[in-house]
Amino acid sequence: MPGAATVPEAGLAEAALEQQFERTIARDQRVEPRDWVPDAYRATMVRQIAQHAHSEIIGMQPEGTWITRAPSLRRKAILLAKVQDEAGHGLYLYSACETLGADRADLTGWLISGRQKYSSIFNYPALSFADTGVIGWLVDGAAICNQVPLCRCSYGPYARAMIRICKEESFHQRQGYEQLMTMMNGTAAQQEMVQGAVDRWWWPSLMMFGPPDAASPNTAQSMAWKIKRHTNDELRQRFVDMTVPQAEALGVRLPDPDLRWNPTRGHHDFGAPDWAEFRQVVGGNGPCNAQRVAHRKAAHEAGAWVREAAAAHAAKQAARDGAVA
Repeated sequence: MPGAATVPEAGLAEAALEQQFERTIARDQRVEPRDWVPDAYRATMVRQIAQHAHSEIIGMQPEGTWITRAPSLRRKAILLAKVQDEAGHGLYLYSACETLGADRADLTGWLISGRQKYSSIFNYPALSFADTGVIGWLVDGAAICNQVPLCRCSYGPYARAMIRICKEESFHQRQGYEQLMTMMNGTAAQQEMVQGAVDRWWWPSLMMFGPPDAASPNTAQSMAWKIKRHTNDELRQRFVDMTVPQAEALGVRLPDPDLRWNPTRGHHDFGAPDWAEFRQVVGGNGPCNAQRVAHRKAAHEAGAWVREAAAAHAAKQAARDGAVA
């Protein structure tokens, strides 16, 4: 056909686009939605952002169960606000994923079907009110360690979404710590409740950073593309070093007999999480996997009429605008 590019010409054009992409990454510049990217980069970003979005939405459930049981109106308002923040984070991230060509309905379907994952931490139950504080302190603290470097991610929409998310997660972490400090200054029963929650959530919090570097199949490429800036083990070490003095100030014991300061390394040594348990939970066999996905599926189905009504309203509005034009 006249003017059509031949196969070699098309290959040269794609090679030039890939070189431009590599130069953008090498210069530490941002990739934007209109830019050409390799298929593997696009797939990686969709997988990571979707998993993050799913985690924010599923992550509403453990603390959400305590909204009606919070011990005071103040604590109830705090939990309501935090759960609402997490919903907002999920929406930001689904929107970022859509800039890569993903469809939000497909992402939800893949979550419900088990094709896409969410953070393993949310497959554990919040057994006491102290758990809500420990989730704020440890889980959101681990999230901050993971997510602050993502503000410099090579994909622009994700990096910009992370700026606001990290500000709000930082507030959540401080709020959780304040709740625990209040309880630790309370009765012996409250102090025991906090220690029990710390014992339950410490190891799952360390697992949040993913498998050890030697067993992480995606880390090397994600760092080459400057999606990630630090390895799983580097982030895990940073979290431990940050958390130990906080635990001392709080007056709780971290449940790791191997935890101690190493003056030679200038870091804390700590024990290895139970990676067999991690694989079980990631594989769908954790304490609450089935419950979390079933709840999300039920909520999605119950909200169908809202989506249908919104679509009908948008269609009517578009028809009116077209008639006026």
